[in-house]
Amino acid sequence: MKAQIIEKNGKPEYAVIPYEDYLRMLAHMEDKVDAQGVAEFHENYVAGREQLVPAEILRRELEGESPIKLWRENRGLTQQELADRVGISKPYLSQIESGKRQGTIETLSAIARALDVSLELLTD
Repeated sequence: MKAQIIEKNGKPEYAVIPYEDYLRMLAHMEDKVDAQGVAEFHENYVAGREQLVPAEILRRELEGESPIKLWRENRGLTQQELADRVGISKPYLSQIESGKRQGTIETLSAIARALDVSLELLTD
């Protein structure tokens, strides 16, 4: 890379570089930022602070399905099995999954623990 240095009062003020060099430099900086983001995610994932969401769950949730239902199915649990683990009735869980009831923060937290996912993955 060859740069033209423009001085002001005898001190370097600007560096002018060819446009292609500028574009390569931008791409390199973006790659570095992307790599840093991936490394941070990986560190958080290994430490248990991040979770991966299967594409099928994401797709179905975007279509309006209950994230609790989707994660329950992903874990291979029936409504009765999850309700038993959480200590609530199956009809109450069904109402939460269908959106007829919201569920208390305590109940939603217990559901998240039973499904081994973060509460944020189950709530808006």
